Amino acid sequence: MDAKARLDARIRRHKRVRRKVRGTSDRPRVAVFRSNRHIYAQLIDDVAGTTVASASSLETDARSGGGDKKVVAKRVGELLGRRAVEKGVEAAVLDRGGRLYHGRVAELADGARSSGLKF
Repeated sequence: MDAKARLDARIRRHKRVRRKVRGTSDRPRVAVFRSNRHIYAQLIDDVAGTTVASASSLETDARSGGGDKKVVAKRVGELLGRRAVEKGVEAAVLDRGGRLYHGRVAELADGARSSGLKF
């Protein structure tokens, strides 16, 4: 499978997931974007069209302490979970962006859960 076919398949999966996953003010959507080097997550209220909280591996809080990409992804999830709880958000729905729930995406979700966010 070449790179274009993999990208097209991921976009198809993402569209399929987004048909079902909607973020509300009570339960925002955790949108995860993963590049080759970094991982980004946002809490999005789709009804109001606003971002409630965000975190990424570009922040010094997430990068401090080193570790591989999975360790950093877990720290990003913990950071997002803390920020969500500070804003009064207790539950969310996960939008994995067409990626498999595996590796860095799973670590980010586990980190957010450990900070008190419920999926």
